[in-house]
Amino acid sequence: MNIAVFASGGGSNFQALADACQDGRIRGRIALCVASRETAGVIQRAERLGIPVHVLRGSTEEWTASALEVLRTQQVEFIALAGFMRMVPADLIRAYPDRIVNIHPALLPDFGGHGMFGMNVHRAVIASGAARSGATVHLVDEDYDTGPIVAQEAIDVRPSDSAEDLATRVLEVEHRLYPAVVAAFAEGRVHRDGASITIQPSSSSPVS
Repeated sequence: MNIAVFASGGGSNFQALADACQDGRIRGRIALCVASRETAGVIQRAERLGIPVHVLRGSTEEWTASALEVLRTQQVEFIALAGFMRMVPADLIRAYPDRIVNIHPALLPDFGGHGMFGMNVHRAVIASGAARSGATVHLVDEDYDTGPIVAQEAIDVRPSDSAEDLATRVLEVEHRLYPAVVAAFAEGRVHRDGASITIQPSSSSPVS
């Protein structure tokens, strides 16, 4: 499976996916890195791995058209968002139905939506007094964080946690969960029935 990873920041989840492709946990390869800005740290990670990079430029209509063209050129079959700080346009979603996923640093549907990204999420979790947080992988639709949930992994929020502490521990979850879910897609183990997603178990990469 040829995968494109869309990112806006440093790309630690990009790296986790790349590592999983290289060591065989994901039966696929990252064929393309799409960066939303020229200064994104993920670009350096991709270049070190010899992965082609496409930087988005221009209006939404312009960058959507150019992205679709390069995705076709690289024969991309699946898209993983990894800290991508833009709304995914409808044309892109229609081109990859049920083949675009995102990872969110909380247990959706809680702490999702517009403006809930990065440290904003962890601060909101701490401020709420929630007992648990974690990470969610979901299919991407035309709104923020509202697509069907594919998998989640929860951790306890410790009484002593700062937002930074929680962010560090949730990121560790993301780096486990995301490759496992993408692996399940690559192996054809993910099935959708309306808003319900099921994953056929695998002894090598169980997710729930």
